[in-house]
Amino acid sequence: MSQYDNLSGTGGAHRANAREDVIHGSQDTYVKGEVSSIGALIGDIAGDLSTLMRQEVALAKAEAKESATRAGKGAGLLGGAGAAASYALLFLSIALWWAIGDAIDSLGWSAVIVAVLWGIIAAVLATVGRKQLKDVNGMSRTVDSAKQVPTALKGNEDRA
Repeated sequence: MSQYDNLSGTGGAHRANAREDVIHGSQDTYVKGEVSSIGALIGDIAGDLSTLMRQEVALAKAEAKESATRAGKGAGLLGGAGAAASYALLFLSIALWWAIGDAIDSLGWSAVIVAVLWGIIAAVLATVGRKQLKDVNGMSRTVDSAKQVPTALKGNEDRA
């Protein structure tokens, strides 16, 4: 009886549950030095690999869930910051409109001046954004790399 049998009370049986504290595998199936057959060993290795893969998938899922939760919180906070910045710009625009209106004694023309300033800012941002989008290569490097995988797996067959 191994040390793991005492902890779990299972008698060395395989477990597929990735949340177990004690992991059982082929090392628990045989007494030291006892081998029933190569096929049994290979079967145990395949079972252990299967268990390992399930555990790795479970770990990846848990990590992805945690990352997604953190990303969601971060995105929410950034959205809130964007809304607050919008309100700040709105009230700064109103203050600028009012100050220009007091300076030229016309709230109507001061509103037009502030609107033209925002129009210029929007045009500059749109031009820069359009230029940035035209410079995006997309996934061409990834697609090219993926196309080379089958050739790399085949190896160099010309060597002899």
